[in-house]
Amino acid sequence: MSETPTYECFDVGVTDHVAHVQLTRPEKRNSMIPSFWRELPVIIKDLDDDPEVRAIVISSTGPHFSAGMDLAAFGGRAGDDPDEQKRQAIRHGASFYDNARHLQDSFSALENCRSPVLAAIQGGCIGGGVDMVTACDMRYATADAYLTVFEINIGMTADVGTFPRLVKLIPEGIVRELAYTGRRMSADEAKSVGLVNAVFEDQETMLAEVMAIAREIASKPPLAVYGCKRMINYARDHNTADGLDYIAIWNASFLQGAEMQEAMNANREGRPGEFVDLPPLPERRKP
Repeated sequence: MSETPTYECFDVGVTDHVAHVQLTRPEKRNSMIPSFWRELPVIIKDLDDDPEVRAIVISSTGPHFSAGMDLAAFGGRAGDDPDEQKRQAIRHGASFYDNARHLQDSFSALENCRSPVLAAIQGGCIGGGVDMVTACDMRYATADAYLTVFEINIGMTADVGTFPRLVKLIPEGIVRELAYTGRRMSADEAKSVGLVNAVFEDQETMLAEVMAIAREIASKPPLAVYGCKRMINYARDHNTADGLDYIAIWNASFLQGAEMQEAMNANREGRPGEFVDLPPLPERRKP
């Protein structure tokens, strides 16, 4: 990207083919205000369209990763006007549905983008924060981190992505316990059930290690990494026979002998590979 835009909720930078997306409202515990939901999918699509980007790291600032959705920022303001109260009540079902789908799409952008997304979690990862990190490819945490499916504590059912994804990441009984109780899951427990890949002593160490993993991913052929992400997502959501058929079709269509030869030569010669970038996204290609 030639020029980095300014965002209200994020800082974005790209180094060594790795994009770093940071939540930047630590004074508000990185709560998710309306601009958060508008900015995130735009950022991810821009990065997905950037040939320099081959992996994405999402981290945060301050003592907590995210306090989740800022409900106050989404509240209606009907006031004491009975007619406006009635209009809001009538619109509520349809508008709530449309808004929920908008929020869901913001996190689905993480899952749908071609580059792997790594989440680095410190402190509290609460409510919408859990929705967010479950949409990422991998999760890493500091020793003091914890995750909470908090919605039950405010009389809600989590609706932005936690349940469809979490039940495919950890045992169903644990998902149910977290959902029904709203208790905290510590970083160590999250690692023991496979929700996070590794736990680090502090945020500085975690970021250094996660960036190293992202750079390792970025050193691999982008098309092959993209294929791996597509196949893993597809296999998660389909049966084995469908997954086998899809990978055969994918490789028949996308397998590149030149990229394979370059990868083998680079490994043998101990040098970085010179790989072809992924093409622009279809909707952004110039006619």
